[in-house]
Amino acid sequence: MARTHVNYEIKGDVAVVRINDPTSKVNTLSVQMQKEMTEVMDEIWANNAIKSAVLISSKPGCFIAGADINMIQACKSAEEVSALSQGGQKMFEKIEKSPKPVVAAINGSCLGGGLEFALACQYRVATKNKKTVLGTPEVLLGLLPGAGGTQRLPKMVGLPSAFDMMLTGRNIRADKAKKMGLVHQLVDTLGPGLKSPEDRTIEYLEEIAVDYARGIVNKKIPLTKEKNMMQKIQDYVMSYPFVRNQIYNTVQKKVMKQTKGLYPAPLKIIECVKAGVEQGLDAGYLAESQNFGKLAMTTESRALIGLYHGQVTCKKNRFGAPEKEVKTLAILGAGLMGAGIAQVSVDKGINTILKDTTLEGLNRGQQQVYKGLNDKTKKKSITSFERDSILSNLTGQLDYSGFQKADMVIEAVFEDISIKHKVLKEVEAVISPDCIFASNTSALPIKDIAVASKRPEKVIGMHYFSPVDKMQLLEIITTEKTSKDTVASAVAVGLKQGKVIIVVGDGPGFYTTRCLAPMLAEAIRVMQEGVDPKKLDSLTTGFGFPVGAAALADEVGIDVAAHVAEDLGKAFGSRFGGGNPELLKTMVEKGLKGRKSGKGCYVYQPGLKQKDVNPELEEIIEPYKMTPNPAVSSDSDLQYRLVSRFVNEAVLCLQDGILANPVEGDIGAVFGLGFPPCLGGPFRFVDTFGADKLVEKMRRFEEVYGNQFTPCPLLLDHAKDPSKKFHK
Repeated sequence: MARTHVNYEIKGDVAVVRINDPTSKVNTLSVQMQKEMTEVMDEIWANNAIKSAVLISSKPGCFIAGADINMIQACKSAEEVSALSQGGQKMFEKIEKSPKPVVAAINGSCLGGGLEFALACQYRVATKNKKTVLGTPEVLLGLLPGAGGTQRLPKMVGLPSAFDMMLTGRNIRADKAKKMGLVHQLVDTLGPGLKSPEDRTIEYLEEIAVDYARGIVNKKIPLTKEKNMMQKIQDYVMSYPFVRNQIYNTVQKKVMKQTKGLYPAPLKIIECVKAGVEQGLDAGYLAESQNFGKLAMTTESRALIGLYHGQVTCKKNRFGAPEKEVKTLAILGAGLMGAGIAQVSVDKGINTILKDTTLEGLNRGQQQVYKGLNDKTKKKSITSFERDSILSNLTGQLDYSGFQKADMVIEAVFEDISIKHKVLKEVEAVISPDCIFASNTSALPIKDIAVASKRPEKVIGMHYFSPVDKMQLLEIITTEKTSKDTVASAVAVGLKQGKVIIVVGDGPGFYTTRCLAPMLAEAIRVMQEGVDPKKLDSLTTGFGFPVGAAALADEVGIDVAAHVAEDLGKAFGSRFGGGNPELLKTMVEKGLKGRKSGKGCYVYQPGLKQKDVNPELEEIIEPYKMTPNPAVSSDSDLQYRLVSRFVNEAVLCLQDGILANPVEGDIGAVFGLGFPPCLGGPFRFVDTFGADKLVEKMRRFEEVYGNQFTPCPLLLDHAKDPSKKFHK
């Protein structure tokens, strides 16, 4: 039986083991890969002519990206998953105890199970490639490193660094990995020659790794490095149990503060490390495999894995390749959003024109793009030369010159339909016939904007989220007249900018703004009922939202919230009621516009993270005070009042055909609006929590507040029939 995933070639007395999954862009530790790897290693150990081995991947950007998630998801019980974990532990233990040294030659991503594999090898060499990163991202899927990672990593890099890696899931670049002691040697990448740079680098890495393997056998290269003074001191300090306990406690407190106890994986990781360090390896491995099994069965892990699959889906263009690639992009308006869109476009090599009406506005926008890139230079993720060459893709101007070359124009001007019509007409007078016009509006229906267009098939909505360089989501809005090629082009540009994309139908507030508005209306009502912003925020973050409701209103901008509340109130009537919109208008009149004006629900001071509740707020709310109804005012009721309005509106968007499917609904809510990731999005939440239970809560609120809490028909269908699920 020919092997498809793992092959080896003998070079003198060194076996070069090459990994390559023919069915995927990345290598994963699938059942097939593990089976073949075991066979290959057994042959190597049995062959007396072979003295050492090198493990290398034939894929240019990937060593091993981790375990195969589908393999874990196929398991029906915690015991099955624990058995998988034990299989991995045993396989890597054999490699760790190998009589013939194994050198891991790492180029590209070496993550999760891939890193655990490399840690079991006797020696690690990595390329200084930008794509070479080492990390343990399992925690981001609600899992833990389940093949010996929680036991080997602390030994190799010390407790503090091991906890940092395992609890954040952050990627470590090759140079940092060498400093930490995660890899032994670094190898330079090569430029182009007779072959591509990638191929030459892999060949060079293999050559060097083979030399190292021979050097280890000939005792020319030591496997243990002489520890420096700092490491000796750290080891000495760590030998005291009370110091270790102090570390466990500090880490545990930090985890509880950040996760509010809503994510089980970080706590289990601490438990596994502790078991191994304090009770020995056997106890550690046992804790690891059992906890791995338990975590795989949690609703949190399923939610996070669901989001991972959803993200992968939303990073593909389901509309096919566009007829013409967008090479030149023009942006109207150099405000926060316009400059943000420019920033994520120029660094991907798109020629970008940034146009504003005033010189001050234009300078501020260009300065924002420069600052964003300069921050990357300070963090050493790009060089100052790269920063300057990226900036050369940006042209700032006050007129429409050069617009005839643009393949797409994105307008990010003020949310006012008459201004949008004015710029649309001006732009159509100068652009080429096949140029696309996209609007970055957060609530105005695209068809109302397209009324002014001579070619509505080329008009589309591209709703970015602020700050554009940090928020991953892009919501693309299509009207009945938008052509398929226009959509394909918009998605292609978004993917190039590195966004996760949902494509939704047109209507007031589209999907994201339409879900957020009722929740913010409810938050204002809660404040009118006497709950202060700090308490409101702790209730929302306690439910799993990364940002509290009052802080979110400040981030969005109180003026924007007031504007949206008014527009959507007109469109959807009393169902979008709740708090009094006049309260928001009064705040705006008094200059409280949120973070951008320095005060909103909170007061913001430049340079200070700590924010205090705005003392002016109390007297502004006074005339709008309402008496709370004790039957629906417990902390838990307040949380569900906020969340149920969000979720009900999301389900209604699916029912109305605004959303194409529940997956995009979940991705949009989590990545655009900060819906709790541990719940996996509104649709996953309904599946897990139970539509019947949610409807029961909503009926209680409906008795007090009326139609704002009436469950939509699709939610009622799911409540009546428990076998109906949004996610199969």
